[in-house]
Amino acid sequence: MSVFVARQAILNRRQNVVAYELLFRDSAKNCFPGISDGQATARLIMENQLNLGTRHITAGKTALINIGPESLKLDLCAFLPSKDVVIELLETIEPSEDNYQLCRELFRNNYKLALDDFVYNPQWERFLKLVKLIKFDIKQTPLTDLKRIVKQLKTHKQLKLLAEKIETHDEFQLAYTMGFDYFQGYFFAKPMMFKQNDIDYNYGLVIAIFAEVMKPEPSIKKIAGLFELDAALAYKLLRLLNSGVFPIQNEITSLKQALVYLGHERLKKFVSLIVTAHTAKAKPAELLQLCVVRARFCELIATKIAKQQAGEAFLTGLFSLLEAILDHPMASLVNKLPFPDAIKSALLKEKNTLYYILDVVIAYESGSWWALEQAVLLLNIDSAILPPLYKQAVTWADSYKNQL
Repeated sequence: MSVFVARQAILNRRQNVVAYELLFRDSAKNCFPGISDGQATARLIMENQLNLGTRHITAGKTALINIGPESLKLDLCAFLPSKDVVIELLETIEPSEDNYQLCRELFRNNYKLALDDFVYNPQWERFLKLVKLIKFDIKQTPLTDLKRIVKQLKTHKQLKLLAEKIETHDEFQLAYTMGFDYFQGYFFAKPMMFKQNDIDYNYGLVIAIFAEVMKPEPSIKKIAGLFELDAALAYKLLRLLNSGVFPIQNEITSLKQALVYLGHERLKKFVSLIVTAHTAKAKPAELLQLCVVRARFCELIATKIAKQQAGEAFLTGLFSLLEAILDHPMASLVNKLPFPDAIKSALLKEKNTLYYILDVVIAYESGSWWALEQAVLLLNIDSAILPPLYKQAVTWADSYKNQL
């Protein structure tokens, strides 16, 4: 498949290119698509850093990569090599205590931080000791209005200042005279589009890996087996280990060894990165959370009537919303998954025990009490047992969500 990214040059006072800002694109159109900042950053990482690497796009120069509130909270920076990037904190990030602690952790991990479209607020003062670069949008705040704050910021010796959206020679000359260190804008260069080839992967397998990773004691052997079913996923995993993010002491000779090296916490973040990258804006993360609740709810019901099928019931619930998440027919999805026929049949609405369990769960979720009473009859259970089981499922799913 084809993937896209744009880069815009950043120049120093000698008008030499010293870095590039990387801008996510999802087509040959050179404009930002209407998606969340988290998805844009996740896809930029998946399609570029874990493909040929940002250095391939920037010709070895530093890359500035936008990080918004969602990306900061998800710790997507963990998939970027600190020596190659500047983390550009978008103006939508608030100077809160939580965000300060997240930025402080990035600073301690040797990431260079920049503040984008900066508008001075005293609450930002403590952040300044963590920051190397401040960017001013001169269309939003004209240069003539910035003289006082530029002079004030120049007292912070480690800070460099960048004027962006420079479109004329006069704007460049004024910014230069005011002491700006770096410059960016159409006067120098418009964003340049890059088209690359990337390998598509089976998103259904990602959810299967997600299901196994969620367990308190996941099976590395089983997870490795799932990665082995998709060369694209295996490639992304190995690219992550060889992307400069983690120091590699020994050669990786197997996917199982790669997973052991990555560790459970990093693996959870890696799977979350893929999920974030491919959950469409109209299909928020809450939809995936509903899948997890359904999975646990189905599993708990199965323990009451068909304990030997509890694991299959979990997977049936987990994958029951995959059609809605990916906008693909369920029939085309289940055929790509390494599932027993019983799960495939249930997901395709063919009547069996797993289908009846899922039917109960869907009726309970929707509050369709007449349909629920009809559904529980087919399982020969009392609907009175469902509320505490549902509460357990929600609590379990919330506890896992908080670990990510």
